[in-house]
Amino acid sequence: MLYIAGFLSCALIIFFAGRQLSKYGDLLAEHTGWGKAWVGLILMASITSLPELMVGISSVVIVKSPDLAVGDILGSCAFNLGILAVLDAFVPRRRPIFSEASPSHIVSAALGIILLTLAGAGLFLPEDILVSSILGVFSIIFIVVYLVSIRIIFLQEQKVKAAVVVVEEVHIKPTIPFATVVRNYIIFAFIIILAALALPYFADHLAETAGLNKSFVGTLFLAASTSLPEIAVSIAAVRMGALDMAVGGLLGSNIFNILILSLDDIFYPGGPLLKEASDSHLLSVLATIIMSAIVVIGLSVRPAGKRYKLGWDALLIFFVYILNLILLYHLNK
Repeated sequence: MLYIAGFLSCALIIFFAGRQLSKYGDLLAEHTGWGKAWVGLILMASITSLPELMVGISSVVIVKSPDLAVGDILGSCAFNLGILAVLDAFVPRRRPIFSEASPSHIVSAALGIILLTLAGAGLFLPEDILVSSILGVFSIIFIVVYLVSIRIIFLQEQKVKAAVVVVEEVHIKPTIPFATVVRNYIIFAFIIILAALALPYFADHLAETAGLNKSFVGTLFLAASTSLPEIAVSIAAVRMGALDMAVGGLLGSNIFNILILSLDDIFYPGGPLLKEASDSHLLSVLATIIMSAIVVIGLSVRPAGKRYKLGWDALLIFFVYILNLILLYHLNK
């Protein structure tokens, strides 16, 4: 009962702080002129993915479990796209989320697919090229591709802003001073990090009583618990009309998550991390690649409307996510 109360308390704190974080992130984008997709990719994605980083490091350093670390990261990537599908129900005027979001997010989704494919190759190949006695070459590749990715997305964002002919709307400049926005953003980000770091402790104890495999626990329970910041920030962003920040944050979080795999590998003393993890994680990699491809299709086709609460693209993403969990459960029984 204590673990359930602790888990729910942390979740409530994260939802409250996440709503405030999205508010000040939106204001930060307006003050700086960076663009909401860029703020979503860098600021939102890095802050909301910090729990995955902390859980991954504690998993490889303290618990010495590569499966928990890799399962948490890949499970979070799949879970983030599941969140993106669910957000479709919150978009007003029965409009599909991918028809309302900027097409520039196609670049983020495609870069995510490249990084996931590299992660899958690291899991699949029988050997890794060692850079040192414990660090594999795939970790170096993840870091390089991540840095190139954020550069590409930044340039894409600037190109889109320059190409749009701005029809001056009655736009009121933010009344809250820039220093106040930055200070409050940091405060609520810190609150999210603290609450999210406590979540895996409660989730781990709850999962132990169920007697589940570590790969499945990492993919479902740890991934869901460490992804609560993404849920809070994304729903709040959509409700306040900052749809591009929500989409950019979730896709950017997936890119950042693969970077975390390389950081976990650096801290893991037992050798290349992906070589020590279970091959069953390949299921999550393939499922997340398929889900990301559906995002690309949705952003490209841009359906005009939806008959039900979720559009066809969101329904497909959600179906693939559930199928992945079912297959993982049966594989790790």
